[in-house]
Amino acid sequence: MIWQLDLVLLSLVVICAIASITVKDLLSSAIILGAYSFLMCLIWAEMGAVDVAFTEATVGAGVSTIFFVAAIYHTTRRTKD
Repeated sequence: MIWQLDLVLLSLVVICAIASITVKDLLSSAIILGAYSFLMCLIWAEMGAVDVAFTEATVGAGVSTIFFVAAIYHTTRRTKD
């Protein structure tokens, strides 16, 4: 494994995790969580677990993000801030 790539991916994962918690907009949070899942897919693939990486890409970055975005678009806001 290339440790520089591991370090970059790990720092991007931590940034995405912190950003998804601190952002106020739900749609932005869902998109950031999709990016988080994609980065985790890259980490799994770089570690050699290709089956786990494929599952993370399809379920985590693909289907879950679509479901989150669809659920957000079907809800309404209570306040106008």
